[in-house]
Amino acid sequence: METAEMGRVLTPIAVENLEDLWAVRRGDLPADKVRRVEVTDALVDTGASLLALPTSLIKTLGLKKGYERPARAATGTTTVAVYDVVRLAVQGRECKVEVMEVPDGTPALVGQLPLEMMSFVVDMTNHRLTGDPTTGGEHVLDLFLLPGGNCPPRRLRLPSSEPMTHNTTLIRFTDPPIEPDDPPPVQ
Repeated sequence: METAEMGRVLTPIAVENLEDLWAVRRGDLPADKVRRVEVTDALVDTGASLLALPTSLIKTLGLKKGYERPARAATGTTTVAVYDVVRLAVQGRECKVEVMEVPDGTPALVGQLPLEMMSFVVDMTNHRLTGDPTTGGEHVLDLFLLPGGNCPPRRLRLPSSEPMTHNTTLIRFTDPPIEPDDPPPVQ
């Protein structure tokens, strides 16, 4: 469970090397050899874009640098290294996300993109992460089809018992279909 400290929201996270997980799936690596780190007090930072991990954790995970990108920080503009995609788990929800490097001594940061991918919002009144109230607190994928298509816009619900995998695209219309909030536009 996440904890509050002076207006900050902290949460435990688990991060796994996605290439290792693929190797397990192919039968090339035993499951107990997947490189994994657990952080008990990751800082939820809606001002950050990605998952940010200190250099030592990136090395433990065996991630490879993909590219560098300019980044805005409280101290000004800097350049950050962005590493391989990992599987991030928070409160029983998972997503795949690139890792931004921060110096050792900096806390792990869970940024806005992984929060959105896992349907979390920050409840600053109670200093905690909570499921997005617009989705009933459920882990939901958004899929909005353009007007003029054969299907009206609808929100797909992904039950937590059906984790997404990197190479899977899930487009499932429920039976009965989830009704859109508004009727489709008249053409």
